[in-house]
Amino acid sequence: MTRPVRRLAVRSIPAAMALALAASAAAAGEPRQGGIIRYGHYQEPPCLYTGWVQAGYIQRQYADNLVARDHDGNIVPWLATSWTVSNDNLTYTFRIKPDVKFTDGTVLDANAILYNFNRWLSDDPAKANRNAKLYVAEYIRQISAPDPLTLKIELSKPYQPLLTVLATYFFGILSPTALEKGQEAICEKPIGSGPFYVDEWKRGQYVVLKRNPDYNSAPATAKHQGPAHVDGIVWKFLKDNTLRYGSLQSGESDAIYDVPAVYWAEAQKNYTIIQDITGGTPTRLQLNTARPPFDDVRVRQAFAHVSDRRKAVEVATHGSIPYNGNGSLSQSSPEHVGALHDSYPYDPAAANRLLDEAGWSARDRNGVRQKDGKPLTVRLLYAGGSLLSADATLVLQILQDQARDVGFEVVLKPIPQADWFAGKGRTVDDYEAQPAYWVASSAEILKISWRPDEGGVINANNASRFQPPELWKLIETADRTFDDAERLKLYQDAQRLIVNNAAVIGLFPLTFTIAAQPKLRDVWISSPVSEPVFHDAWFEE
Repeated sequence: MTRPVRRLAVRSIPAAMALALAASAAAAGEPRQGGIIRYGHYQEPPCLYTGWVQAGYIQRQYADNLVARDHDGNIVPWLATSWTVSNDNLTYTFRIKPDVKFTDGTVLDANAILYNFNRWLSDDPAKANRNAKLYVAEYIRQISAPDPLTLKIELSKPYQPLLTVLATYFFGILSPTALEKGQEAICEKPIGSGPFYVDEWKRGQYVVLKRNPDYNSAPATAKHQGPAHVDGIVWKFLKDNTLRYGSLQSGESDAIYDVPAVYWAEAQKNYTIIQDITGGTPTRLQLNTARPPFDDVRVRQAFAHVSDRRKAVEVATHGSIPYNGNGSLSQSSPEHVGALHDSYPYDPAAANRLLDEAGWSARDRNGVRQKDGKPLTVRLLYAGGSLLSADATLVLQILQDQARDVGFEVVLKPIPQADWFAGKGRTVDDYEAQPAYWVASSAEILKISWRPDEGGVINANNASRFQPPELWKLIETADRTFDDAERLKLYQDAQRLIVNNAAVIGLFPLTFTIAAQPKLRDVWISSPVSEPVFHDAWFEE
């Protein structure tokens, strides 16, 4: 499918300044070489090569992929210059770009890519790429390198999103020589073939990325081929919103990530703003359908009605992030069902009626509803100060206040980032709701979020515990369907089943926003999961 993806990209600077910059650019001609980009980011990953998107943003600077995906959904060349697909959609044959090397000097050829695939799909947890396995392990029958510039992937069954997922950051190709050094070395200083290489990581402060002078493998989406224009990047971790934005105001940063909502209007007037709405799942509340009270669909639907979520998002983010009412899929994903966007509007009367019907009619002295002597309590677990920003946490607090009026006791329970990723305190009996997101290009994310438990193994990514057989049948059938119209219908039917059962409640999509000094030109955000690209960036005089 190549339907357009909704993206937001704005250059918000005064008109006079815009004209001056345009004149300056025309006079300048070719992009200027040199300079160090000082970039202020929000979250620091625990490892520079891991499945979390915060590491993926850095990885986009030092690693290349087999293929790329543009903002219109087209798969275009990167390390693979071309490819063919067999008539039965089971064999993909890629021609690999010649004369490419990793920054440690190791040759990047089909054998190096094969090495990466074998490692990703390994049964050794110290080697395996968890995200890669989740997406493709069940489909891969064999991978081979018939010659140094040919890679062949043979599937056991058709998988239409294969090329799309191969374009995502967790399929970035690393040096086999470096990978042999072990997980700690990979984490600290991963080595790819990208436009920059990791020179230093001072934990808690910054990562230094230096220009790869031999870079010759830019994707077809790049604005230029060859090495980066700048000499490097200092990727600073500035978690405090005021400090991060203040570094832009003072000129200590050339660009920053995630403009704090309170400064959004001001930033649009004074800086170059680019923003991308990331695909996959939005930040949504996953309601635990495996235990009371959310094992009753009426209670879930009531909870969806108790707060003005749209207004909460507008207030908390000052309009800098859009509302995403369809909690099953981000609004930028091509298959997103727009009609579900307005599901469960703020309606306390409907919520009260549904709760009465479900038997939660009694109340204690504090107004909390009860049933069989038990309070209507919702433990809302979230990764405090890490996965959710302060603005996002405010959305939860507004929801908490409004839910109290209808009789829900919502208990906000932040847990440390490390514990969140380790799964501590997140077993099925530890929560009634969890907010989370998972970045992806499009509806291929449904496979990750809604796979049912199998063989006694719990799918921890399905925190809603909602797993009716008909939902999985829709998703599996869609993933192996190559007719665009038929596949779209299947994915949209899956979304309707999820939303109509209130298994998740939509809040807002993940957005990637950069505010940059006007002198920093040609920073852009790549598809499919909104990684920043500094390869084409340059400074005006």
